[in-house]
Amino acid sequence: MAHKRAPGADSDLDDIWHYVATESGSADRADRFVASLTERFYLLSQNPYIGRSREDLRPGLRSFPVLRYVIIYRVEDEDVVILHVFHSSRDVAAFFHQ
Repeated sequence: MAHKRAPGADSDLDDIWHYVATESGSADRADRFVASLTERFYLLSQNPYIGRSREDLRPGLRSFPVLRYVIIYRVEDEDVVILHVFHSSRDVAAFFHQ
């Protein structure tokens, strides 16, 4: 299996990078942090059902925690599609039920 990133995931990662770079004052730290998140995409592509089923949000969704973030994804044919990366304090259910 491979992984794909949806536009929402790319936008989330950009926002995370900007936040970490701004708060820490270090682009290198932001690069390392986002890399630590995206490394998990490869883990998910090799073990697509390791994450928790999130049928409560939408059919077919799964989530996987990484530090204080949650990766929201779905398994689609032969691939894992990374939909979003949210901070764990965010109300994910409210986002999906808008």
